[in-house]
Amino acid sequence: MTKKILRALAGEKQAVPPIWMMRQAGRYLPEYRATRAQAGDFLSLCYSPELAAEVTLQPIRRYGFDAAILFADILLVPQALGADLWFETGEGPRLSTITTAAELARLKRPQDIHEHLAPVYETVRILARELPPEVTLIGFAGAPWTVATYMVAGRGTPDQGPAHRLMREDRATFSSLIDRITDATIEYLSAQVEAGAEVVKLFDSWAGSLAGPDFDEFALQPARRIIAELKQRHPGLPIIAFPRGAGDRYVGFARATGADCVALDQSVDADWAARHVQRDGCVQGNLDPSLLVTGGERLVEETRRIVRAFSGGPHIFNLGHGITPDADPENVRLMIETVRQGV
Repeated sequence: MTKKILRALAGEKQAVPPIWMMRQAGRYLPEYRATRAQAGDFLSLCYSPELAAEVTLQPIRRYGFDAAILFADILLVPQALGADLWFETGEGPRLSTITTAAELARLKRPQDIHEHLAPVYETVRILARELPPEVTLIGFAGAPWTVATYMVAGRGTPDQGPAHRLMREDRATFSSLIDRITDATIEYLSAQVEAGAEVVKLFDSWAGSLAGPDFDEFALQPARRIIAELKQRHPGLPIIAFPRGAGDRYVGFARATGADCVALDQSVDADWAARHVQRDGCVQGNLDPSLLVTGGERLVEETRRIVRAFSGGPHIFNLGHGITPDADPENVRLMIETVRQGV
């Protein structure tokens, strides 16, 4: 096994950690903006395999990251299930809402999503052919709780209030929605692996708004079911879980779900995480993305501090969340050089 990402996910400690970056294909790069303009709009870019593959490859060509992550969007799954999806310029995604048992019943069966998502699988096949041999191909999906928050509200919300309200007022319908998304996510990620993804990542961007038994039922248990089923279908498949904002619940999350690696957001102290989370295996993270805007010596110092903190075990260097559109591409280069120079 020569790919650095795969070695880290197998539990190997490396002198220089492998590195990739959430949203590494995106608006901070001029070449991405040019390709998106060619596509016409965001969803057209997601569903155009050649162009989606191109934007996935752009940061690999520019920086030489150790992994490429499929360019897609977590809301393609609800669209494949039958929800209407569109993007409002400057405001983000909009969906038709699912708030009743009758609306839920009108969604497609999870096994019927593949025709709609066929362009995404073709993107994966192109990338599997065209990526440099040392670069790992990562597929991904949104975790059920996070996807459900958009499906219930019809848009992103600051506190995921509509999903919490449905959870309280009609828990049976909400639980059934989570189950539907969970089954669809298993189908989607399994098809990505069949197309050539070597690793998959589960993004639970709003896990931090769950607490106590709700966290167990709607963040932890769906992740455990997805991971168990994928590993049964694809023995040896490495899986990264990202319950963003989980705080103390990061501890033991890998053991509880079967994940091979837990990605950490920037609110978590790296030294604390090394003691309490990395003891269970590989961790990924967790540089503050704002440092790629400001740059300078602080970026270098924080990058080195994180590398040092996690140097005692398997670590994939990454950000604590996605890179922002106002980041400076030269700061990305500085971050990579700092990681690879060692500390």
